[in-house]
Amino acid sequence: MRITALENWIIDRTRITQKTQEALLEYQFEKILKTLHYAKEKSKFYQKHFASIDLNQIISFEAFNKLPFTTAEDIKRYMYDFSALSYAQIDRVVTLNTSGTTGDEKRIFFTQEDLEDTIDFFDYGMRCLLEKGDNVLVLLPGPSYGSIGNLLKKALSKTDTTCVVQGVLSDIPKTLETIKENKISCIVGIPMQVLYLSKIAPELFYKHIKKVLLSTDYVPNSLVKALSNEGKCQVFNHYGMTEMGYGGGVECECLDGYHLRENHLYFEIINPKTGELVEDGEYGEVVFTTLNRQAMPLIRYKTGDIARFYTQPCECGSFLRRMQKVIGRIDNLVSIDGCEVHLRDLDEIILDIKEVADFKAEVLEKNVLHVKLILLQNSEIEAVLDKVQERISKHFNNQFKIQLQWQFDDYSSSITNSMIKRKICDFTKGEKR
Repeated sequence: MRITALENWIIDRTRITQKTQEALLEYQFEKILKTLHYAKEKSKFYQKHFASIDLNQIISFEAFNKLPFTTAEDIKRYMYDFSALSYAQIDRVVTLNTSGTTGDEKRIFFTQEDLEDTIDFFDYGMRCLLEKGDNVLVLLPGPSYGSIGNLLKKALSKTDTTCVVQGVLSDIPKTLETIKENKISCIVGIPMQVLYLSKIAPELFYKHIKKVLLSTDYVPNSLVKALSNEGKCQVFNHYGMTEMGYGGGVECECLDGYHLRENHLYFEIINPKTGELVEDGEYGEVVFTTLNRQAMPLIRYKTGDIARFYTQPCECGSFLRRMQKVIGRIDNLVSIDGCEVHLRDLDEIILDIKEVADFKAEVLEKNVLHVKLILLQNSEIEAVLDKVQERISKHFNNQFKIQLQWQFDDYSSSITNSMIKRKICDFTKGEKR
């Protein structure tokens, strides 16, 4: 089993002399202090955010852990105040609209140097899974300047790896033809879209694709099981978000948690209700601090993702700590008559049913969970519906009613687009459809 490629990369970039967490933490704390002073000096937001705080008193992680958090709402409300540079010095602006509502977007700023750091991480992150002769298809936004696809292509050029950037999955025949023509062996893409592609054309997919790297959303265990197809395909997970500079961590060949981009980011896991750090091994909300971002430093940024740190070292032999795979988002749940229903629960129940291409879950009326299934052509409808009904009822002990609907997959972009942002919604609470 190869040790994660991130280990030597981090040692080289940080110049730490010992392969220990203590040495890495010392490096990170020095970078944190520089980031704090840089942000307070250059960013209008942090000038106000830390107005009453004497940063010279931050002399330990314990003191740092008492600093106020930064939230997504802060970025939405004060996005231009976050920039530490003039607009003329910004090379890339990414607009994130999580709700589809105008005025509800976030803008994230990058310099070319910020993007080069991401390219550097992508270069070594991809080495965790690729071997000589692998050809890569990227089903993520691209190839415009500074997009994920553009940065990945530049990263892979450093190892002379063939990389085709096609953008998010929309044209199934074109994608399948690209796989054949370019002898693609590895796909980087959105979890549900890659699973969908494997179900639409399983023979071609598993003939060519030997490994996939899933990104942009959390990955249910049932999806990994279905996509791996009894070991025919290795399923690697990447953790990242635009606010991190796209990349945050990636699994090694052990496929058991992310090794993190710890030369560029400092991670914490907190109790989302109290804000206190949790013990390693306990689930909580992921929080990160950028360590060398020029355009838009972020300090103790709450991601809304749920994960935990492992207490044991990775079997690959690295001293780097691992974060267990994110299991979902804090707010991706509904309450039906006091019974909490997380999207991740439904994912684990439904996604390994081979006839299901996708599904949507929502609450439209009290005590009823509506589940709309997208089924592959030629599915035995009644058998699938019975299986889904039985599994949900059993898992939740018949605590609420279940209304199932279905439609056949029509191979349209409306299906693939639905796989990009998946959320369980409660429209009885005033959410807009």
